[in-house]
Amino acid sequence: MGGEEVVVRRGGRAASLQALVAHCTEYGFVFPSSEIYGGFAGVYDYGPMGAPLKRNVKEYWWRAMVQLHANIVGLDSAILMHPKVWEASGHTAHFFDWFVENRKNRKRYRVDQVVEAWVDRLRAEGREGEARRVWEAFEEALRSGRSEELTAFFRAYRVEDPEEGAPGDWGAVRRLNLMFVTWAGATDEDRQEVYLRPETAQGIYVNYLHVQRSARLRVPFGIAQVGKAFRNELIFRQFLMRMREFEQMEMQFFVAPEESEEWFDRWIDRRLRWYLALGFDRSRLRVQPHKHLAHYAQKAVDIEYRFPMGWKEVEGIHLRTDYDLRRHQEFSRKKLTYFDPFKQEHYLPHIVETSAGVDRVFLAILSEFLVWEQLDEGSGGGERVVFRCPRWLAPVQVAVFPLVRRDGLPEVARRIFDALSLHFVCAYEEKDSIGRRYRRHDAIGTPYAVTVDYQTLEDETVTLRDRDTLRQERIAIPDLIVRLKELLDWSELLRRVRES
Repeated sequence: MGGEEVVVRRGGRAASLQALVAHCTEYGFVFPSSEIYGGFAGVYDYGPMGAPLKRNVKEYWWRAMVQLHANIVGLDSAILMHPKVWEASGHTAHFFDWFVENRKNRKRYRVDQVVEAWVDRLRAEGREGEARRVWEAFEEALRSGRSEELTAFFRAYRVEDPEEGAPGDWGAVRRLNLMFVTWAGATDEDRQEVYLRPETAQGIYVNYLHVQRSARLRVPFGIAQVGKAFRNELIFRQFLMRMREFEQMEMQFFVAPEESEEWFDRWIDRRLRWYLALGFDRSRLRVQPHKHLAHYAQKAVDIEYRFPMGWKEVEGIHLRTDYDLRRHQEFSRKKLTYFDPFKQEHYLPHIVETSAGVDRVFLAILSEFLVWEQLDEGSGGGERVVFRCPRWLAPVQVAVFPLVRRDGLPEVARRIFDALSLHFVCAYEEKDSIGRRYRRHDAIGTPYAVTVDYQTLEDETVTLRDRDTLRQERIAIPDLIVRLKELLDWSELLRRVRES
């Protein structure tokens, strides 16, 4: 049991989104919601491996954001809020998408994505002048805010379908409301229309003075929150990328107006380091400025990851100025200014927002660290699938195996499991051969495996196997907890975030 397998890295991450989806289903990471009824588009359930991985992603974000910063505190605001909140924030007026249907193939698209894809193709073909004319005409139609103008643009310019590469037979451009509507009130007489929140940020803004005063904070300071949000979507494709129900990890950083751009740049750097500390390949991450700014933003960038299906956003960073606080102050008629004791003046702070999608980060981690490796002939050959999940985030931290199911080995292994499970997330398995058990836990990302063998009965030592290197070391049972605590200590990861 002390030998070492030699592996030849094929270097292959998941070749396709389909491969990721299949792995998630087979190993219990993610399932389609309500599948026995045919599923419900854009909604997914996290399984026995996915739920703890997702929880650990949120824990890592919280520790890096709140634990490492003396001037950032947490909040957990309600999903349901007063309807006036969404009027003040601009969501009732601005939170919608224009969409259009190609009557040839009966497919629907977001208008901006169709035009952007076509303009990019024109530029790639060296037709810069035509691309500029198309884009200027599109922006003019957008500014009109009228579906008739956008419909006329699509037909006059014979916009190409992004999937067919040919002009589409476009129907009328229509508007899609992105917020879910429900009602509060027990009877028809007193019921009130309310919204499921489309973002978690507004709960921070309306509470920011309560938080600032109760936590005795001074500008600059941040408020962090992890929570559910809900959005209607036109098209549900690409697995966890577009969902009706999703989770956000948002931090709103309140700064003096004259320092806002400096803090915006700082938070871009800090948030990029959060991904790099986990071991993401830098070449698979990029920072992309927004082509079109939202109504509240002065500046905005996305941190994008190169998924198997291409570059996609995992996090947005926005300089929101004082837009949100100013609007809430106006609509609520409550004074929301902050008193700066150093300047001896009142002002509305500007806000730098960092907003990461839990589900998208989850998918990026699977895309980055799920690999296929070819074993050499001395190790039996064949392929192993290994999820090289950063060990702090792994759904199972330690697996405990008896080599065989007899001769007292399971009893010793059970005692070790009971001791370790007080400190770590552990799994116990004795079914199948030891090789099959190793392969299963490689595939779900378990970083360490403890194996009880016949030598254990002689000298009270076990093998500790490393998922990534496949090295095995003999270690005395009384030393196991100390050794694993060293390996799984969060401080190493958090030090990387701070120092990288």
